[in-house]
Amino acid sequence: MTIAYAPQRKISSFHPPQRTLLGPGPSEINPRVLAASSLPAIGYLDPIFVDMMDELKQLLRYAYQTNNQLTFPLSGPGSVGMESCFVNMVEPGEKVVVMKNGVFGGRMVENVDRVGGKSVVIEDAWGEPCDPQKLEDTLKKNPDTKIVSFIHAETSTGAQSDAKTLAAIAHKYGAMVICDAVTSLAGTPVKTDEWDLDAVYSGSQKCLSCVPGLSPVSYNERVIEKVKLRRDKNRVQSWFMDLNLVLGYWGETTRTYHHTAPINSLFALHESLLLLKEEGLENSWARHMRHHLALKAGLEAMGLSFLVKEQYRLPQMNAVMIPESIQAREAEVRKTLLNEFNIEIGAGLGPLAGKIWRIGMMGYSSKPENVMLCLSALGSVLADMGQPVKVGEAEAAAHSAYASMHASAAQAKLRAAA
Repeated sequence: MTIAYAPQRKISSFHPPQRTLLGPGPSEINPRVLAASSLPAIGYLDPIFVDMMDELKQLLRYAYQTNNQLTFPLSGPGSVGMESCFVNMVEPGEKVVVMKNGVFGGRMVENVDRVGGKSVVIEDAWGEPCDPQKLEDTLKKNPDTKIVSFIHAETSTGAQSDAKTLAAIAHKYGAMVICDAVTSLAGTPVKTDEWDLDAVYSGSQKCLSCVPGLSPVSYNERVIEKVKLRRDKNRVQSWFMDLNLVLGYWGETTRTYHHTAPINSLFALHESLLLLKEEGLENSWARHMRHHLALKAGLEAMGLSFLVKEQYRLPQMNAVMIPESIQAREAEVRKTLLNEFNIEIGAGLGPLAGKIWRIGMMGYSSKPENVMLCLSALGSVLADMGQPVKVGEAEAAAHSAYASMHASAAQAKLRAAA
């Protein structure tokens, strides 16, 4: 038998198309970040690289609003950040309350089960935030709970939960907290110290608009103390994610070889976080809300509505209800946007498959030209499918929203000056 090892077609250098990324991630990448990722590689123990690592930790502390010393980027996507929290903090047999209101709450349950914990699951409807009262009631019934975990910003639905309140309830009953901030970090407030979050993780490819493949995490002293006690008893099951070992590489005073860091990706993250610092965290939060409100005005002018109630809605992840008349053809809409307009939006997951589109306005993607492009292209596709959409009305509504916000901001400045 002859095996054809050579490819059947000629393979040349890969050049991806230029897409407008308006899905659940990744987001578009600032040219400064792309340029940083292409800088010459240096050794991971090079003194210059070590200095950059220290700056990375400082910048991440700013993004997370924390003084936690153990704040650094893990070498892996947000899922690695999630798993790192569970393998380090959950010991076999320990009870963990998981608040599940979408896909990623379900992944938390899977993590608890795999590390030998006992999961107690609190279910909330997809599109609803995690219910603090349910957490209180559950902890009363389960006083031996060691960990409470929840998704701050559920990417599958666009719903945001009250992390501060959930953390306070958990601590009231003596439980530690694991918070998923993959879609919220830099897009909406994440205040690690003020909210007393024990462990929080995110991803580089969402509102930070960096290259995918890094997971910024932050652990407080309670977590470090617990992990250190596991050195000899119930050792962390993952060698790669054992914080006792990682501390030797990302600690404050030591730089012991642990693994080969993704050097160029870390260059990119450094530049991404520097851009965030230059813009200002509160300005970044305001920018995401501003473009969400303009997008919202345009979508509503088309007759479209949102899955999540306004007070719980993520500005950077818009779950838009698909009209019943085109639900059977919703994949065709996304395909047309991709093929004819080079725009990517996301599909619904789980029970929301075929019922929602997920339109992301995250990080560098969150800008007025993308709002207007999305509205124009989506309106065109829907009109071609026979939807009662008047071309131009959505864009006009968005322009009106921008004008109104601009006027309000100008009045606020005048009042402040007076």
